[in-house]
Amino acid sequence: MSLSTSTSADGQIVTIEIKGKFDFNFVQDFRSAYTSIEGAIDVIVVDLRETEYMDSSALGMLLNMQKSMTGRVNKIKIANCKPQIKKILQISRFDKKFDID
Repeated sequence: MSLSTSTSADGQIVTIEIKGKFDFNFVQDFRSAYTSIEGAIDVIVVDLRETEYMDSSALGMLLNMQKSMTGRVNKIKIANCKPQIKKILQISRFDKKFDID
């Protein structure tokens, strides 16, 4: 399991990629990934392409990021979800709070 962050060439899109299990073990790393963003940006993309598992603490981390970044980011997008991850997000009604791809 790992977490990596990248920024687009224009500095307006920050991508946080999570590999493996997205659970309580990522609390500090995930928080650091978005709190280290300086200034206002257009989009944060949470890329779950290689995420195999997500628990309730991951949902809480996403909500905390949304609350923390309000006013500094225009949109938070959750991208490349596997079917089982997308189902968790839909059951939790995260499709009402985030742009889920």
